[in-house]
Amino acid sequence: MDGFRYISYAQEVIFTPGALAQLREAVERSGWQRLMLCTNHSMQVQGYVDTVKSALGGRLVAVFDHVQPHVQDVQVDGALALALENQMDAVIGMGGGSPIGMAKAVAYAMDTTMPMRPSIPVIAIPTTYAGSEMTAVYGITRSREKPPRKVTVNDPKIAPRLILYDPELTLDLPPQMTASTGVNALAHCIEALYSITRHPASTAAAIRGVGHISNALLRCYRDGKDLEARTEMLIGAHLAGWSLASVKMGLHHGLCHVLGGTANVPHGIANSIILPHAIRFNADATAPQLLPAAEAMRISLNGTHPWVAMETLVQKISELVGEMQLPQRLRDAGVKVSDLPDLAQLGFQNRTVQNNPKPITESAQIEALLRAAW
Repeated sequence: MDGFRYISYAQEVIFTPGALAQLREAVERSGWQRLMLCTNHSMQVQGYVDTVKSALGGRLVAVFDHVQPHVQDVQVDGALALALENQMDAVIGMGGGSPIGMAKAVAYAMDTTMPMRPSIPVIAIPTTYAGSEMTAVYGITRSREKPPRKVTVNDPKIAPRLILYDPELTLDLPPQMTASTGVNALAHCIEALYSITRHPASTAAAIRGVGHISNALLRCYRDGKDLEARTEMLIGAHLAGWSLASVKMGLHHGLCHVLGGTANVPHGIANSIILPHAIRFNADATAPQLLPAAEAMRISLNGTHPWVAMETLVQKISELVGEMQLPQRLRDAGVKVSDLPDLAQLGFQNRTVQNNPKPITESAQIEALLRAAW
């Protein structure tokens, strides 16, 4: 690495059990008067929406509480109409990657609709390990296209200004969602380590993130009420999101976006299936960068050839995924073998895939990977 360049963002991060109680003070300090909340039904059921309503009182002027996975374009239209109607000046995303992505999409659409007014700030309250709260990017599914296609939007203005990490909000996260979003966080670290735009800060955060995730994820899966494990896992997810926020993603995340937007595979499940295959595909080009991840997962190197260490890393991740009973084959996630050529072609056209550190020159390379994962 001879040089590097990256963009960082002005963000206030509050991390502590009970952090949600600090929302009102943080909003008042920032001067936001009319806020909209983007969330989903599970947040309603668990009572967190009522907590936000109580904290903000009259400042909360609108709630869009039925966000669907993969940020559907038709839903963005509805949420934007609600935001414009209520003249909101900040938007909150509470939940996993989709509600936070919806908040970003609404803020971006408002900035585009009214370019002369100040940018709409995003507040993120993550309740999973998806990592969207730290990044200036979101994925949106263009459901009107045939086939549907998920694309990414990247703009520094949509990086959340305020992030509240409250480990207590993750205590009710179901085991499968704990597992799948946890593997997503691990994948963030892996891709940050070998990103074509990696830099010393992203590498340091990713290595520490792998260590925390390796220590805590299985404990969270086995006992969701273990606050100590939940806290460590959320620290790992924060570092994972931070590490990926200023670098370019590659093959792994590009394929997960394709599988989500076109084949409707949940993002965390796509991660659990694709991650071992992406590591194996890239191993001859990225093994030196991933050796610290292997060490962080307590894989003894002892002079082991880097390629051998990568295969051990693949096996360790596959064992973790299996122990948490996540799908490990695309067929188990509803993907048909007849879909693979089209998915490979969409993957080849994906901008993120083309940022992969190992060059991808034809869709046949991607199809081979998908067939191995099927």
